[in-house]
Amino acid sequence: MTALRGPIRVVESELLGYKRTWRGTAISSFVNPLLFLTAMGLGVGDMVNSGGELGIPYLPFVATGLMAASAMQNGAADGAFPVMAGIKWRKSFEGAIATPISPADIVVGRFLWSIVRLTFILVVFGSIATLPFLDALEFVPAMKAVPPGVLTGLAFTTAITAFTVTRENETSLSTLFRFGIIPLFLFSGTFFHISQLPGFLQPIAYATPLFHGVELVRKFALPGADSTVITATPVWVHLAYLIGMTVVSLYLASRWLDKRLKK
Repeated sequence: MTALRGPIRVVESELLGYKRTWRGTAISSFVNPLLFLTAMGLGVGDMVNSGGELGIPYLPFVATGLMAASAMQNGAADGAFPVMAGIKWRKSFEGAIATPISPADIVVGRFLWSIVRLTFILVVFGSIATLPFLDALEFVPAMKAVPPGVLTGLAFTTAITAFTVTRENETSLSTLFRFGIIPLFLFSGTFFHISQLPGFLQPIAYATPLFHGVELVRKFALPGADSTVITATPVWVHLAYLIGMTVVSLYLASRWLDKRLKK
């Protein structure tokens, strides 16, 4: 427990800050999922369903993809500009290491805070997807998909935290989102099965972290889905990929932040 004392203090700090700013996240946490799912179910979904290419209605398919993509986007956001602010703009990280809190404590504490925040976001998303007028998912499978979604978000939080602590300014972060996060959102199976991609792009899609997150969420939220919905890739492959990415990135973020703050 002593080893977690520093990270827990960081979590407390993040929670106090969130209490003052939570209203600013209300739209993204509650309204955006509702608008996305309504548009996809009542608009695009009707057109896709008429094609009959999926073994299930389009809304459950895209809802699970958006659940994983939401975890990616929120996880990436947690690892980007708030970390840059702590290093460069507010310099709160420098203030923290003047206390018994270490750079590793900061990284682990923000990691723990991300678990809390991502869990809240995905529980809200999953609950909205079960609303009667949407009926995109069943409640119990939707809640079972929350942990895989959280793992997806953590993989991005830690990886982008490691990237951010090596950057001198925010320009590279904007570039990362424009040319990294957005393409992943579009081409990792969120909106369509990756078998619809050109053959030369499919191996690239299989190598992306969001593909593994989308697959995991679908396998938990849509039990019994066939090959038109999910691939035959075993669950353990997705877990190994995302857990490995998280552990390596967490280690690198801690090491690089220590080097950055003590140079």
